[in-house]
Order: sequence, then C-alpha cells, then structure tokens
Amino acid sequence: MRDITVFSGSAHPELAEEICAQLDTPLHSVKIDRFANDVLEVQLQANCRERDVFLIQPLVPPVQEHLVELLLMLDAARGASAARTTVVMPHYAYARSDKKDAPRISIGARLVADLLVAAGASRVLTMTLHSPQVHGFFSVPVDHLHALRELAAHFRQYDLSNTVVVSPDLGNAKEAAAFARMLGADVAVGAKQRFPDDRVVISSVIGDVTGKDVIILDDEIAKGSTVIELLGRLRERGARSVRVACTHGLFAGGAVERLGNHPEVLEIVATNTVPPPKPSDKLTILSIAPALAEAMRRIHDGESVSSLFSTS
Repeated sequence: MRDITVFSGSAHPELAEEICAQLDTPLHSVKIDRFANDVLEVQLQANCRERDVFLIQPLVPPVQEHLVELLLMLDAARGASAARTTVVMPHYAYARSDKKDAPRISIGARLVADLLVAAGASRVLTMTLHSPQVHGFFSVPVDHLHALRELAAHFRQYDLSNTVVVSPDLGNAKEAAAFARMLGADVAVGAKQRFPDDRVVISSVIGDVTGKDVIILDDEIAKGSTVIELLGRLRERGARSVRVACTHGLFAGGAVERLGNHPEVLEIVATNTVPPPKPSDKLTILSIAPALAEAMRRIHDGESVSSLFSTS
C-alpha cells in the first residue's frame, strides 16, 4: 500500500486501527483543537501531497460534531495537495433524511452529501445506506458495501433447516430476501406503519413463522422500538425462537437490554460500523474491518469493487 495515507477522526478510532492492521499500513494521527469560542480546528499529522488519502469517520453521536470534524479533515487534505481524498463512512446517519415527506422539511441526506463534496471528498465508501437512493445524492463516486456476507457467515454455524428471515418492513424486504437466499432460508415481512408521534405499529407478518426459528434482519437498530413491536407479532404467530441481526447497532437508551429481556430472543448480532455498546451476554459484534480494508485496497490499486457488492 504505497502512497496511501490513512487518518481517523474521533468517531471510531478502534475501527480505523483494525482497518489499518488489515492493510499493513500506519494510522496517522489527527490533531483536533477546540478554541475558547467552541470552534474546532483540525491538523493532519502526516504528509498528504500527491498521496491517496483515506479519512475514516462514521457519523455517530455526537453526529454534528463528528460531521464538522470530517469536513475540516477534508478541507485540510485538499489544502495539503492530496491527489485524491476518499471518505470512509461506515455509517451515514443522515441517510434516514432522504425524502420530503412533510411540508417545508429538510432533506439532510442530500445536503450532507453536498457538504462533503464541497469540502473536498473525491470518493465515498459507505455501508448499508438506510435508503439506496441516497447513493444518487452524491456527485462523486460512491462504493456502497453491505454486511450480509459477515452476518451470513456467523449464522451458518447454526442449524438453519427450520429458519425464516423476517424483515420488519417492506423497505428492507429486498435485503432480507437476499440474506435468506444466502442462508437457504425462507423469508417473511412485517406490515409496518409509522405514525407522526413516532409510534411504530406492525399489524401483521406476511409469511409463515409458526414454529420457525426467526432471524430478524434490519439495517439499523437505534431504540429498538420496531424490533420490539415485531417480537409481539412473532409471539402471537408462534415463532419458536428469535435472533436479531443488523448492520448498524446504535442501541440507544439501553436497547440491548430491552431486546435481551425478551426470553425468545437468543442473540443480538451487529457489526462494528459504529462503536459497540457495553458487552452483554446476548450481544455479538462482528467486524467489518476486513471488508472495508479490501475495498480501500481495490480503490487504491484501481481494481473493481463491484464483486464486494454482490449477494450471490
């Protein structure tokens, strides 16, 4: 990995270190200062001139703080004459703000994409966007990976002969169907409605889950309200056991404990796109560092990244 320089913001340095270990390249430090008026200043602590620069920074709480940090890192890399600057953003938090579904509402996903490009991003590497159309908000190339391979490799250790993959809603049904094919399992979908007061109701489950071992697959779990609502419907339909899987395990406000308190939930599986919560008996964290490192290597070497998107 010659002529490559990797930096990490403060959002998830452990993941950045793991990625650099996979690439056998050093993780260079970033000096972040805060002035008396609360303004941030960023200084990259390694040479960037005519080099392939990668900036690793998922947008995790405090999201706005980490976003500004990333924008300043991009500006610093551009000012230091980087040949190309790739943003490695495993979790794009603003991807949920992807459409105008109310009057006079902002579309944060598009705005943040514009900000990243304006600050100097040449390319973006991300994982499991909440809405696939967010990919099109960027005016620079975007490599959009998924974690289905890592999740499938984990679940293949179990007996899957009586398993059904359940998506909480129709929006995630395509990913759930691809995941079910990878496991040789059936698929079912929840009929979900979200109300203006942020209340979630799943009225029914489309597909057979009676007596089945269920794997609930979602892209992101924050408070866990949707999964808990789905657990109620699965209990009513007589599901035998439940395992919960997601790419982005935000687990805000004790979500792991709330999910784990349901006796039918045997395991909660997430990846380390975001910093993991405190350990729990039912929580398993899988690393996506090898996948991101391989994508970065291929980007740097000018090789195809498309095979990493495939679910076959």
